[in-house]
Amino acid sequence: MIKQVGNTVIRPLHRSTCHCGAVELELSLPDGIVDPRRCDCSICRRKGAIAASVPLAGLRIVKGADVLKEYRFNTMAARHFFCSVCGIYTHHQRRSNPDQYGYNVGCLEGVNPFELGEIPTNDGVNHPADRKLP
Repeated sequence: MIKQVGNTVIRPLHRSTCHCGAVELELSLPDGIVDPRRCDCSICRRKGAIAASVPLAGLRIVKGADVLKEYRFNTMAARHFFCSVCGIYTHHQRRSNPDQYGYNVGCLEGVNPFELGEIPTNDGVNHPADRKLP
């Protein structure tokens, strides 16, 4: 099934690359771009990317596993990945849902994230995993 979001066509299997092409991912997006969002936590504020969700099984590293670098901070739960050659953030394993990856929508081949319309911003400063239960 092929879906269209604005002027962007989303195919079930989609190619995602960093800027230099050293890292290539294959994403299974049968429902298109799901849950696109920004976040205002300390790392997301700085990277400024729009992220969307995919199940762990829906992301495959096609090439560049050897140049991907991982960064963790604060609770050390989320795993952020970026290309060590060009520095582009490609994806992360989510802290709020470790069964999903968040991926950089701007890395999807043929997708212009500026055509997606209004993108909500998650409150990462007050992340639910940081709150103490009453």
